[in-house]
Amino acid sequence: MAANLVNVEAVSKVYGTRALLDGVSLGVSEGDRIGVVGRNGDGKTTLVRVLAKLEEADSGRVTHSGGLRLGVLTQHDSLDPAATVRHEVIGDLADHEWAGNAKIRDVLTGLFGGLDLPAFPQGLDTVIGPLSGGERRRIALAKLLIAEQDLIVLDEPTNHLDVEGIAWLARHLQARRSALVCVTHDRWFLDQVCTRMWDVQRGTVHEYEGGYSDYVFARAERERIAATEEAKRQNLVRKELAWLRRGAPARTSKPRYRVEAANELIADVPPPRDSSELMRFASARLGKTVFDLEDVTVQAGPKTLLKHLTWQLGPGDRVGLVGVNGAGKTSLLRALADAAASQGERQPAAGRVAVGRTVRLAYLSQDVAELPPTLRVLEAVQQIRDRVDLGKGREMTAGQLCERFGFTKEKQWTPVGDLSGGERRRLQMLRLLMDEPNVLFLDEPTNDLDIETLTQLEDLLDGWPGSLVVISHDRFFLERTTDRTLALLGDATLRMLPRGIDEYLERRERMIQAAAPAPAPAAPAAKATTSAADARAAKKELQRIERQLDRISEKESTLHSRIAENATDFEKVAGLDAELRELAGEREELEMRWLELAEDA
Repeated sequence: MAANLVNVEAVSKVYGTRALLDGVSLGVSEGDRIGVVGRNGDGKTTLVRVLAKLEEADSGRVTHSGGLRLGVLTQHDSLDPAATVRHEVIGDLADHEWAGNAKIRDVLTGLFGGLDLPAFPQGLDTVIGPLSGGERRRIALAKLLIAEQDLIVLDEPTNHLDVEGIAWLARHLQARRSALVCVTHDRWFLDQVCTRMWDVQRGTVHEYEGGYSDYVFARAERERIAATEEAKRQNLVRKELAWLRRGAPARTSKPRYRVEAANELIADVPPPRDSSELMRFASARLGKTVFDLEDVTVQAGPKTLLKHLTWQLGPGDRVGLVGVNGAGKTSLLRALADAAASQGERQPAAGRVAVGRTVRLAYLSQDVAELPPTLRVLEAVQQIRDRVDLGKGREMTAGQLCERFGFTKEKQWTPVGDLSGGERRRLQMLRLLMDEPNVLFLDEPTNDLDIETLTQLEDLLDGWPGSLVVISHDRFFLERTTDRTLALLGDATLRMLPRGIDEYLERRERMIQAAAPAPAPAAPAAKATTSAADARAAKKELQRIERQLDRISEKESTLHSRIAENATDFEKVAGLDAELRELAGEREELEMRWLELAEDA
């Protein structure tokens, strides 16, 4: 029987007048892999912080087993800004020690693309202070995964990871023996990693066996049996279940729910989209031309991201755009948006973009548009218009659409300045849709959105007649809302991927393997045997080198401390950093010599 690691007994937690947790009792045992879902603001982060004893409960008790090794990734890291990546992630291990550790090599390669951290200016010796929030988060995640833990608690671990990074993290966590509690809105990730689900709703936590697919079925069944009055939510869950059961492209999960019961529950649910009807309606609204690109070159400063690109976005096309960071996904959308905004006058560096006369483009960028903080949510939406035509005779008022996106009648009168990041993201999307666009560009639309809001957005897009381009690292959302996948693989071309994200990951893996240095040739079979005297001499030399490496490590620790003490004196920090690099060079030479002697010894 698996040992119990954490017990949560009758725990309550209140903020202001709102009870986020109300008499919650849960447990985590060895081998558990638990996904935590729920609406933003319903208490997911509070639950895991109380479970990890990072916050005190107002009442109830949280107990940890004796000697529990607990690792926690919060949404705000506690890294030392004056330290280097090496100091935070690898600690005092010498290069020959950590480079020989398969787990450390796997984590560094999976999260940073290589042992030398190619995206960082000084590799492992990069100082953390100036790095972006996303880079710091990867460093905190790497530090956590390298350590040995009995239980790992992760709050939004897939934030700031690309598709490859998320796929690697899923494989890594599947292979680990640690128990896991994970808060995430990435449904593909939940299906790959988790075997139990906690659904946090209005102060209570409902438990479900299985991954996300199992959870969708079980929740729909529970709501059907209970005959709840939340008809809209029930229909959405049933619609998503239908999509899961009918086989979305590139899905690899094997749900354990009863197939017969699932099929009976979705028997009368139509497919998510009537593609041919939407295509006809989109053609009527847009005409034949939306965006035609001919021999286009896209640049970002001096860097050429795409060249000789000929491509057509037609009426009703639904395209998912994936690619390595910096390959030009956002730059391509910006080039098209510039051409549309200027009626074709602003063109890319080379080639031509033709824009249809009837195109009404809405572009959701990664930057949340700032609104006056005193403006109310409903007022911000009504600024655009009071009603919106969703096609096929469907019309919604600003208030109805607000409710569809999780803004209750009371919440609609909340000042914009009091909204969370996820709520502002929802409001930004609402304002775009209220303007009745017929072309939508969505750049990372799932950032900060909870699963329930994502299903609402997917349902809204199912019946939206127009052309859609989505950039996202959320595989589930891409597969759910788009019909074709295009990829930018970093070679300045745009490729169509018939098999979607799986094909993208396969191509990327082949590219990485092709770029890797060829293995060193095998030593000749007739190599002379090392004599006993040579072996003794090699051992002595090894001991001498190890003493030198220890002295260098001590000097490096002293320099790191001095950098921390003088963090605000940039001139002094630069001088100390130069000394560190000099020591690193000495250490590298000694370690190469150590590896050569190790064979003889």
